[in-house]
Amino acid sequence: MTLMNCLILAFLLFGIGVWGLIHRRHLVGMLISMELMLNAANINFISFAYFTASDSTAGALFSIFVIAVTACEMAIALAIVVSMYRRYKSLDVEQLRDLHD
Repeated sequence: MTLMNCLILAFLLFGIGVWGLIHRRHLVGMLISMELMLNAANINFISFAYFTASDSTAGALFSIFVIAVTACEMAIALAIVVSMYRRYKSLDVEQLRDLHD
């Protein structure tokens, strides 16, 4: 596996995530798409650290940081999903703007 193969894989994952984020109306599908985009960034960090840097801990540290941010994001998103489902019995994103009342 070369650096170019890793970058192509990350690009494809990021593109699938962007497409899913734009075309999904279901909140859980949008969160999964965001997770795909963050995983593509992790692949980039790790592959650049593995193939170019003499010290490969930098890529691992960035990846751990992204995983921690993702865990916080998913906790907040789960709270929003539960609140939205309790109020509307639906997970349609168009009803999300009424959630702030």
